[in-house]
Amino acid sequence: MNYEDRDTYGMYKGSSGPGPDVRHGPGPEVMGADTLVGNDVYNLKNEDLGNIKEIMLDMRSGQVGYAVLSYGGFLGLGEKLFAVPWNALTLDTKNKRFVLNVEKDRLKDAPGFDTDKWPNMADQAWVKTIHAYYGTKPYSDRPTA
Repeated sequence: MNYEDRDTYGMYKGSSGPGPDVRHGPGPEVMGADTLVGNDVYNLKNEDLGNIKEIMLDMRSGQVGYAVLSYGGFLGLGEKLFAVPWNALTLDTKNKRFVLNVEKDRLKDAPGFDTDKWPNMADQAWVKTIHAYYGTKPYSDRPTA
């Protein structure tokens, strides 16, 4: 599924055809979180890595911290969840999906969690581990504009 399919308000369907219309409305620079949940995630080899189950916001800073990626399983059974730093994802507006620059085998070995046992995403040790794994910096360490 992609963000156009979840677009209940028609905010991404511009007058120039399907897809985000940068002349009218939001997107692709500013997008509704609800339209992004469920979007597919692929890697640079065009391999399906799963889909976004949730978008995690840091309520103190107002920043998007992570996308929770679901990988594996069948009909929600046996799936593994991964908190992927938001800045590790790129929106591919041509294919209407996200791209994560990680090999499929590396994702299988990534720190993950089960649907019934979520990590404490505010724990700084956990934050450092996740960002080190994906080669990203926490938003709190990045310069602001």
